[in-house]
Amino acid sequence: MSETNLGVSENIAGLIAYVFGFITGIVLLVIEKENKFVRFHAAQSTVLFGAIFIVNIVLGFIPFLGGLIGYILSIVALILWLILMFKAFSGEMYRLPMIAEYADKLESSF
Repeated sequence: MSETNLGVSENIAGLIAYVFGFITGIVLLVIEKENKFVRFHAAQSTVLFGAIFIVNIVLGFIPFLGGLIGYILSIVALILWLILMFKAFSGEMYRLPMIAEYADKLESSF
């Protein structure tokens, strides 16, 4: 495992990318300029949890059904959050279908 600009191993930094969702994703994209593993996980976290955040806001404006869908989406987000933190900590560059493509674009443009 290689070191990162944070001074921790890349698997720890990859895990940190998911801790506070898109917020830590953005912070790590700004701080980490060289480690592809960390940058990918930061970008994937930013895209996934940023999209979930926006969708939950929109769903909040839909009476009853929006709340129900938002609740289900939050459970799915919690499960994904745990899985992705575990995969990053394990050193795996786990790519979510569709999300990873946007993450690649974000990583290369940031």
